[in-house]
Amino acid sequence: MVTHVSAEAPGDERGALLSFLDGERGGIRRALLGLTDEQAATRPSASELSLSGLLKHVAEVEQSWIARARQEAPAVKRDESNWHECFVLVGDETVASQLAYWEKVAAETEAFIRSVPSLDETFALPEAPWFPRERVSMRWVALHLIRETARHAGHADIIRESLDGATAFELVAREQAG
Repeated sequence: MVTHVSAEAPGDERGALLSFLDGERGGIRRALLGLTDEQAATRPSASELSLSGLLKHVAEVEQSWIARARQEAPAVKRDESNWHECFVLVGDETVASQLAYWEKVAAETEAFIRSVPSLDETFALPEAPWFPRERVSMRWVALHLIRETARHAGHADIIRESLDGATAFELVAREQAG
């Protein structure tokens, strides 16, 4: 899990975008290091956010945006009746299963971003009260995923530090120590 994103190969805009996205994914994965599923589900503040809930949310969001860019329906349809399940593990979901799912989603994201003929290609935003009626580019969706994941990686840092005081660099050091 990188804590520093290396410079891209000259002219590799897609590689740069994907590297920054993966770096932000690492922040969330790192926050989960060494925790049980029960600890990862803990909500140490007045917020409803937990580490396992953030993990599930970012995986779903990433999958749904790439599906939209492909002009497909997201794997999970969310509306007012099930929106709350986006931030909590349900049924037989575990941190390990969500991490594995996110790895699959990440591979699909990379394959898609690398396969589109141009990052300037566009798709229409879905009809929803929170979206303007406009088209966005593949570059926009990659940047949006970076922003969304980074925002939640920051939440994850705060939640983890609230649970046991561990910071990102301490977690990396623990992982490297073995």
